[in-house]
Amino acid sequence: MGVISITAGSFAFRAQLETAAAPKTCAKFTGLLPYRQRIIHVRWSGEACWIPLGDLDLGLPFENPTSYPAPGDVILYPGGVSETEILLAYGGVRFASKVGQLAGNHFLTITDGRDQLRPLGQHVLWHGAADIVFAAV
Repeated sequence: MGVISITAGSFAFRAQLETAAAPKTCAKFTGLLPYRQRIIHVRWSGEACWIPLGDLDLGLPFENPTSYPAPGDVILYPGGVSETEILLAYGGVRFASKVGQLAGNHFLTITDGRDQLRPLGQHVLWHGAADIVFAAV
C-alpha cells in the first residue's frame, strides 16, 4: 500500500506514502485506515489545515521532520511540547503552536489534485471545519 485517497468535503486528492523517509509513521497511519476526522484551519502556522488530536500518544519518534512543509505535504506531530496533530499544507507554512516552532514527520505527499489545495484551504478558512477521510487505494 503506497497510495492514499483523501476526501475533504467536496475536494478529492491522491497521495503517496513516504515509506522510505518515515516508515514508522506510515505504518502507524496505515493501521488507522480508513481514517475519518474533521479538518480545521491552523491558528499559528500559516496556510494549512490541521486535525488536532489532543494528547493522543501514537508512540512515534521524530522521523523525516520538517517545520516548513511544502504545499501538498502532510505531516504528523507526535506530541511533546504541543498536542498531537496532523497538518496538511496548502501554501506557505512555518509549523508552530502557541509555544513556538515545531517540526512534524513528513509522511504523505499529495500527488493528484494539487490544484485543489488552495481552494480547500480557503474553504475551511471561510466556512469552517470539513469532514476528511483518508483511505487506502
